[in-house]
Amino acid sequence: MNRVLILFAHPRFEKSKYNRALLDGIERIEGVTVHDLYEDYPNFNISIEREKALLIAHDVLVWHFPFYMFSAPALMKQWMDTVLEHGWAHGSQGNALAGKTALVTLTAGGSREVYAPTGHYLHTLREFLLPFEQTALLCKMRYLPPFAVHGTYLLSDQELAVHAALYHRLLKTLVRNDPTLQNADAFDYLNDWLASLPEGDRP
Repeated sequence: MNRVLILFAHPRFEKSKYNRALLDGIERIEGVTVHDLYEDYPNFNISIEREKALLIAHDVLVWHFPFYMFSAPALMKQWMDTVLEHGWAHGSQGNALAGKTALVTLTAGGSREVYAPTGHYLHTLREFLLPFEQTALLCKMRYLPPFAVHGTYLLSDQELAVHAALYHRLLKTLVRNDPTLQNADAFDYLNDWLASLPEGDRP
């Protein structure tokens, strides 16, 4: 069984209907830890050794955040800059995270259609997330496609509940280290991969 660490960063979580829905009930999934950066480090004074210990204790890292100005909130970037040190997470002697898995979960106000070469933003979501992919690869981790909830301002409560259920199924799949995950790399989104599974194989 894998242990999954959700590294969550949202500076206004109390106002986020969408991320609250995604995280609701996750504490009941065995093997999943939710670590709220803004709750634990409101002054941005990150405990590097504590963060390293959390990473060592888990097999899968999920960077979970709202998509702000085509990137993550500031505290997430500071976490990456200070915790993933050369000689520990990367470099010739930096093997602490080697073999682990990383992925991004995000919520975005823009629809999926605007994140395309012919869309309003001229680039795909995965292109905007290249710094996360390259960071994972630098740290010798396996990087999975993102799990994304698009068009949040247009979602009905029922649609939001569907996304939340899908996210919970993904987390359970990651905990089980389900062998079908080997096929996920062929998809742009983990949402698509989950939807593609035959009914009987869905987590």
